[in-house]
Formats: sequence, structure tokens, C-alpha cells
Amino acid sequence: MNNPNPQNRPSPGVASAVSQTLAAATPIPTDAPREEDPRTRAARRAQELREHMGGSMDDGTDKYYIDPAIIPDGWSYEWKTFTVLGKENPSYQVSLAHRGWEAVPRTRHPELMPDNYRGETIERDGMILMERPKEITDEVKSLELRKARTQVRDKEVQLGAAPPGQFERGTHPNTQPKINKTFEQMQIPEK
Repeated sequence: MNNPNPQNRPSPGVASAVSQTLAAATPIPTDAPREEDPRTRAARRAQELREHMGGSMDDGTDKYYIDPAIIPDGWSYEWKTFTVLGKENPSYQVSLAHRGWEAVPRTRHPELMPDNYRGETIERDGMILMERPKEITDEVKSLELRKARTQVRDKEVQLGAAPPGQFERGTHPNTQPKINKTFEQMQIPEK
């Protein structure tokens, strides 16, 4: 834009003196490392990411999947809650310890955490990878299965002992509940 008032413009001698002063005040380092070419840096970083992610570039992968081949013989791994909204629950941690769960050390599987991670455990989104002897896990699962079957049997007995007509669907007074124990494939509606 042209300044209509030529008196407000600095004279050419003043402008030259200002630029010389700025140049003298701002030294240009000669031994500073030159920044890497952006394309070269991008290609190097892409290769690092490919090596780190392996073939799992798909966002649909299970971030909690643990390859069974890396679990030591005689041990079982499970993800357990460590934090909820960033806060730990010490009583729950004590409960896990009483049931035999211990945190898997990061040093055993460093590939499961970022290179710059400094923690001692393996954590993801508030979950922590824990381990305990497989024989204890198998015993607990067996106990839980027995409890579940007992609960189903108790309900079957309770339903079978209901007086006639209690679960009547029609007009017949001797209608008794029927319990179906078969499994059928459920149809999934298409969108």
C-alpha cells in the first residue's frame, strides 16, 4: 500500500542501519545440525512404525490380545482393572493379590509397551496384564462352572415345583414351564 504522506516513511539510510543492526544482533550458527530432509525423515519413521506394528496396522485389532506363545509354560495371563478414570482401587488390588494375581513385569515382554515407557508393568487403557499359575486358574474356572450349573439346577427345581397354572400361557390349568437346554444359532439382522 502506498503511503500518501511521504514524511512518515523512514529514509533509505535509516532502513539500512536498522537491518544492519538486526543482522549483527542475530548470529547465524554455523555448526548447528541441519534438519533432516522431511521425505527422508518420513520414510525412516514409516519403516520404524512398520517394524513396531508388524502386520497389525488395522484399527480393528484387539488391543488386549496376547499371543499364547509368549505366555510362559504353567502360567496364565489375564487383563485386570488397574485404574478407573485415572484412580486406582487399592482394595480391588488386594483382592487380586489374595486370589494369586501378580503384575507381569514389563522387562519380560518389552515389545508390548512403547520404547520410551518407564513403568514396571504392562498397562493399556486402565488395564494391567497379570499372571498366576495356570493350575490355580483352572481350579477357579472349574469352581465357577460348578457354581453356575448349581444355580441353573436350583432354578429348574424352583420352576418345576411351581403350582399348576402358575406359568400358564393359555387356558389349560396343567401347563407347566418347559426348559429348553439346546443351543441354537441366533440370526443377526443386516443393517
